[in-house]
Amino acid sequence: MMATAAKGWSLQLPEGKSIELNFSEPLSEEEFDALCRDNPDLKTEREPDGKIVIMAPVYLDSGYFEGIVFTYLSNYSLQNGKGRAFSPSTGFKLPDGSTRSADASWVSNEKLNRLTPEQRRSFAPVVPDFVVEVRSDSDSLLRLQQKMTSVWIAGGTSLAWLIDPLDQKAYIYRKNGSIEGVAHFEAELSGEDVLPGFVFPLRLLKL
Repeated sequence: MMATAAKGWSLQLPEGKSIELNFSEPLSEEEFDALCRDNPDLKTEREPDGKIVIMAPVYLDSGYFEGIVFTYLSNYSLQNGKGRAFSPSTGFKLPDGSTRSADASWVSNEKLNRLTPEQRRSFAPVVPDFVVEVRSDSDSLLRLQQKMTSVWIAGGTSLAWLIDPLDQKAYIYRKNGSIEGVAHFEAELSGEDVLPGFVFPLRLLKL
């Protein structure tokens, strides 16, 4: 079990499991920010209704998969120069009032330049143009699929990938509402018109 404390209470987090916390009164954005500052070792999200979701650290293979995806995106971003790639630790304040993170994300310079210095030093109110979620052993596929549509695409993300190394499948979500399944890991995923020239070979996530 992994324990943490915030504002006088202790939390026991089962290894490899995510938990949801419901308060009698939902945490405000300021209280949520304080919770995250006091517990920097936890990956935490806030849902629109104030529910707090805390995710456990991923296992070895899942960490490797996430790292490969982020590395490819980061390298592309540095070469492309039209935006920035962000790691799984980055939280974004979305229009629905939630604070969310993805396993890899990319935001255009156009959006980043609208942020104030204060916003950049907090969970910034910006929707990533592109996100990737990589399913880990503790993730529910259905829950991740719902997150792709009801959180990222509904929030304004233009292109999103859900990669499932467990079943060796992938799903492509687009801003027009279309969903495309990729049935095997011999394929390559394209950044399309959102990230021109970005290609990710799924075979890299086969052990």
